[in-house]
Amino acid sequence: MPDDACAPTVVGMSSPSTTDQVENPATATLAPIAERAAAPSTLPAVTAGDLAWRPAVADDAPALLTLKNAIAEADQEPFRETIAEVEELFTAPWRDVATDSLVGVDADGTLRAYAFVDTAPGDVTTVRTFLWGGVHPTHRGRGIGRELLAWEAARGRQLLAASGKEIPGRIALYGEDTDPPSKQRLYARLGFAPRRFYSDLRRDLAAPVPDVPLDGSLRVVPWSTELDEATRLAHNDAFRDHWGSEPRTTESWTHGRSEFAPQWSFLVVDDDPDFDALLADPSTDPETAAALRAGEPLVVGYEMAGRYDEDFPVRGYTFGYTETLGVRRAYRGRKVAVAALAAGMRAFAADGMQYAALDVDTENPSGAHGLYASLGYEKVSGSRMYSIEL
Repeated sequence: MPDDACAPTVVGMSSPSTTDQVENPATATLAPIAERAAAPSTLPAVTAGDLAWRPAVADDAPALLTLKNAIAEADQEPFRETIAEVEELFTAPWRDVATDSLVGVDADGTLRAYAFVDTAPGDVTTVRTFLWGGVHPTHRGRGIGRELLAWEAARGRQLLAASGKEIPGRIALYGEDTDPPSKQRLYARLGFAPRRFYSDLRRDLAAPVPDVPLDGSLRVVPWSTELDEATRLAHNDAFRDHWGSEPRTTESWTHGRSEFAPQWSFLVVDDDPDFDALLADPSTDPETAAALRAGEPLVVGYEMAGRYDEDFPVRGYTFGYTETLGVRRAYRGRKVAVAALAAGMRAFAADGMQYAALDVDTENPSGAHGLYASLGYEKVSGSRMYSIEL
């Protein structure tokens, strides 16, 4: 569910943070990415568990869904996936599943383990690879997970080396706070350290949702396809000063929307922006500047939501999920985020949802936790990112 290649929801409200400068040393001090990645020439074999190993194919989607949800149930994860979400693994234009995936099949032809290694197009400050995988509960304790994660990490190193990007590198994976200790020990054994921690929050929609007036020429509008590209530009501006976030390309922004809820998503636009001031501002990115000169609409904040019906019985309540919430840096301090979020909450409630939900980085420098607490959000669970920093 989370945004930005699975980075949980954050909101841009504060002045620019120095976090990225701390985490990303000057590239002049870095060894070449090929050297830092230390990519093996061949990938380690996966032989444990008496399984037959091959790359995943699109026809595996139904079996892969069954496997992933069995793992989620065994590990008490607070979500389940849909067939549409799994099918999206095979349709991302930047992903090569023939080289970047494995599935382990038993003698009966049943999928018992899987692995995917993903890269994020558009990375400009840290080049990243993400690892996803798991082993069916009935096949654990056979060494499969250890060999599979070693394969993933090695493939991740190959992809980093092949990127040619002379910037910091990261191999990352995500886990729930409920993950068994065996998983955490495995991550540590292969060099992964817990780097970021995230809180899953919910807000009871029985409580009144505040009315948030906006000043000047700002107004809240429903999300629309016509404003989607302007929203992408707003997102890239809003998230520039957040740890772990990289610019979203058009293809990564529009992909992975099987559970997107446009009826629950809202934008804040400025009908009369100060073009001269924005164009003179050195923090205005080139894409936004070009859009302003072309007379394109200016989205200054947004709340993008998803609907995850499969999770309702798991959590024991219905909810609308805020995937991403952001505000352009030049518009912070004007209640843009609260107005967009409130619009989303009203839409959730109008459709009979019991709660509003989202995830937030616990070390977010933007003041998001204070915002959410003031609106009645409370923590219900947590997750974390493990990484190897290169």
